[in-house]
Amino acid sequence: MDPTGTVERSTALDAVFKPVQPPTTFEETVERLGTAIRLGILAPGSRLPPERDLAEELRISRSTLRQALTTLVQSGHLVSLRGRAGGTFVAARPPLGQNAGRDPLGLQTRAVLDYRVAVETGATVLAAERATEDDLASLLDLTLAMDAASGPFEEYRRADVAFHIGVAEASHSARLVTAMTEVQGQMSDVIARIAHPDAVLTSSNAQHKRLITLLRRRDSGRAVRLMREHIVGTEHILAGLMREPSR
Repeated sequence: MDPTGTVERSTALDAVFKPVQPPTTFEETVERLGTAIRLGILAPGSRLPPERDLAEELRISRSTLRQALTTLVQSGHLVSLRGRAGGTFVAARPPLGQNAGRDPLGLQTRAVLDYRVAVETGATVLAAERATEDDLASLLDLTLAMDAASGPFEEYRRADVAFHIGVAEASHSARLVTAMTEVQGQMSDVIARIAHPDAVLTSSNAQHKRLITLLRRRDSGRAVRLMREHIVGTEHILAGLMREPSR
């Protein structure tokens, strides 16, 4: 770290600041920076490069970068200070600072995520073929409920769970509904271990709305790709923000 608090470059830092790949640029940026903080590559108190420079290095828009930085400020990983000596700094005591050598997800969580891929993409294929207008209207109502959720995260999460179960219901497969209910229960246990910044929830719900449009068009190929992108985005956020479980 130089005298101004700006991080000095190393091979590890060069990897942190290499270009981010679409389509999950927001989520991957959160993971990249959150993981670097967890591992101590970005040390407590160090200052990130200026926003314009960092956006250029990551090859993302400044609005996407700002969204990711806001997420990490809200999760306690970063702090933003104004004024001549201001900037974006790694928090003095960021989450996971004591656990630099550990994989934040682990085999059990990865198994849940793999199961989710199978269930969610399968349900999406059939929903694109079988969803009725009533099914789609119910899904749209749930996205509006997520937009309106302004209280505790549990309010948003209840509508989010109902949305994903609703996709399975739109497949008109009782077994997939059962499997989706199981997956969402397991995901709730995992999601409880991260912060829930507004930017993450807004991005996620925007994908929900796009999925409804694709289901209405019977576009199973694009719907599955979007669902896969949705799931990968969640994995990036989990990897970047995961906390140790309570003891």
